[in-house]
Amino acid sequence: MSRKRINRTEKALNVIDINSNGMGVAKSEKGAVYFIKNVVPGDIVDVRVYKKRRGFFEAEPLKWVETSIDRTDPPCEHFGVCGGCKWQHLSYAAQLRFKEKGVLHNLIHIGKIEKHEVLPILGVENPYFYRNKMEFSFSNKRWLTPQEIKEEREIERNGLGFHKPNMWDKIVDVKKCHLQADPSNKIRNSIKAFAIEKGMSFFDTRDQKGFLRTLMIRNTLAGEVMVLIQFFEERNEKIKLLLNFIKEEFSQVTSLLYSINKKGNDSLYDQEIICYSGNEYITESLGSLKFQITAKSFYQTNSKQVSALYTIAKDFAQLQLHNIVYDLYTGTGTIALSLAHQCRQIIGIESIPEAISAANKNAKLNNIENATFEVGDMKFCFNDSFVNKYGKADVVITDPPRDGMHKNVIAQLIKLAPKRIVYISCNSATQARDLYLMKESYQVVKSQAVDMFPQTHHVENVVLLQIKSSDEIAQV
Repeated sequence: MSRKRINRTEKALNVIDINSNGMGVAKSEKGAVYFIKNVVPGDIVDVRVYKKRRGFFEAEPLKWVETSIDRTDPPCEHFGVCGGCKWQHLSYAAQLRFKEKGVLHNLIHIGKIEKHEVLPILGVENPYFYRNKMEFSFSNKRWLTPQEIKEEREIERNGLGFHKPNMWDKIVDVKKCHLQADPSNKIRNSIKAFAIEKGMSFFDTRDQKGFLRTLMIRNTLAGEVMVLIQFFEERNEKIKLLLNFIKEEFSQVTSLLYSINKKGNDSLYDQEIICYSGNEYITESLGSLKFQITAKSFYQTNSKQVSALYTIAKDFAQLQLHNIVYDLYTGTGTIALSLAHQCRQIIGIESIPEAISAANKNAKLNNIENATFEVGDMKFCFNDSFVNKYGKADVVITDPPRDGMHKNVIAQLIKLAPKRIVYISCNSATQARDLYLMKESYQVVKSQAVDMFPQTHHVENVVLLQIKSSDEIAQV
């Protein structure tokens, strides 16, 4: 993408939208598009334009001519720096409006879906402290504020927090994060302070050296806490010293884990996880069901809102006790196990072996015998042999990753021709693309957006598709 530094002003730009990076979107009378920092829809601002990109300009506000009624004061001191909550300056009611607007735009313009019932977006009661999983990085060269750079005193350079946007080797040291409930902040700050006091080295991303690498904190609605630390260096005495500190300081930690990760990236899925204290898992409740969540388990990050999401999926599916159901991209089987009591048989498919192992354990934990789980790459294993093995599905639930379903999966779905498909997606753009590919065979009946990620542009969307009659297909 082309870039050109410039320096000019524009007067009284009317901000009409907000993008995924939290920048306001405005258009001049001549049709030029501007992405503007720190503004929200409804603001009218004079701006300094500082960069030209292909198709738009980037700018920053100089003066507010008029302030939007949707503007709100961000509660987090790190807002605008860490990049985690890009919509904190937009009221929650407005966030919901713009999320719903974005989903409908994608369904209409990408999916070419002209008519269907649109149910109101489902928001949350508390748009803060909702995440059940947070991952933080240690750094010996944390990002410094402009004020800190000017100061002559010696500054602590070790930090524990989030990667600064567009700076892969810089970590924003986080004092208080508003995304995860206590004791998350206290655990993180205490670990950092103890490590600095004991002279433990923080990771150097560029030089690939240092003792402490990452920290993951997971929690449950009942108050169980998992703490996992990745160490880059295997120093057993220091590992024991730090883990004993956590164990003694925080009785809420019911699962204390660690890993020695010496590879180039900090992903966990190919690493050995060692349980130092407590259980290898924490247990979350979903209605009457219980799920054991390990360090590598996928579980929706908003535990309170996941129940609402699955209730909508159940309502859309309209299951009957004689139904055979497929659950594509099943993960650890949470949706499948939630639906199992409403059908004859449900079969989940997932490519990650550890996830399927967790799904089977959770089925056993909940005494569910009519749920079967299979490991396989969806685009290869979801085929005629699979259908012959398990029987033709009456209903299919699909919850793919952000890039949507592979074309082979879509082709097999159309060939399978289940009566209903419930499509859950965290990316309504790729969802709409897939819906367009099924347009000749399936009609979109209704959709409902569910806000799982307040303070960000991300949103889940649930769509019900119903197979068309032969007459309807002939008319397409």
